[in-house]
Amino acid sequence: MSEQQDPPRTEDVDGQPLVEVVGLAKAFGGVEVLRDVEFTVPTGSVTVLIGPSGSGKTTVLRCLNALETGDAGTVRIGDVSVDYAQHPGKRVLGRLRGQSAMVFQAHNLFPHLTVLRNVTEGPVVVQGKPREEAEAQARALLESVGLGGKADQHPYQLSGGQQQRVGIARALALQPELLLFDEPTSALDPELVGEVLAVMKDLAVQGRTMVVVTHEMRFAQSVSDQVLFMDGGVVVERGEPAAVLTDPREARTRTFLQRVLNPI
Repeated sequence: MSEQQDPPRTEDVDGQPLVEVVGLAKAFGGVEVLRDVEFTVPTGSVTVLIGPSGSGKTTVLRCLNALETGDAGTVRIGDVSVDYAQHPGKRVLGRLRGQSAMVFQAHNLFPHLTVLRNVTEGPVVVQGKPREEAEAQARALLESVGLGGKADQHPYQLSGGQQQRVGIARALALQPELLLFDEPTSALDPELVGEVLAVMKDLAVQGRTMVVVTHEMRFAQSVSDQVLFMDGGVVVERGEPAAVLTDPREARTRTFLQRVLNPI
């Protein structure tokens, strides 16, 4: 991978972390999906969320990105804070959304646009950046994720791993303070997983602030600064990866890890 541009940095103000979540709650149809979720993410660190399907991990990401509005609790990213209990309007939610960028489980690329146009659409349409400037940035980002020669191709001409790397470049093009990854390798063939994880490891080394939902325990062990294990909409256990993944305190965490690491 070639060198990327330096990431945008939000220095921790008065010792505060870049991300702070307090009392986050969310229900769908009367079913509680999140209950009193709290955690912080220091600038330049990687937080990994693990847990069984339906534990609320993706909903946490979507509330951070304001794709879902919580029923209660506050989310602060940098200097933008939202109190979901106050029913924030579109303008406030838009400011929060502008602080982060999401890489989805499915690539969600525009099939009718070239790779280059997929990466430039956000900066040009949403942020109003001049197209020439956006294209120069997009080409540099594509080079950095190993796709410098694919700018004029369409998504259908790429492998799943290549499409996901385009998705990462597209997220980076928005120059977010925070990168959110929702199981970015779960839809890929096993042989393509490594190329996506390699890009994510590069981002971690560069000091990008990331929150990642994943079942890739080896990645979590080697890259994350903290791991949060979620079950039933709550954070059951949290700590450094060496502690949570190899010597968890909670029985529920141990059971989950045994099933994930020894599926047969």
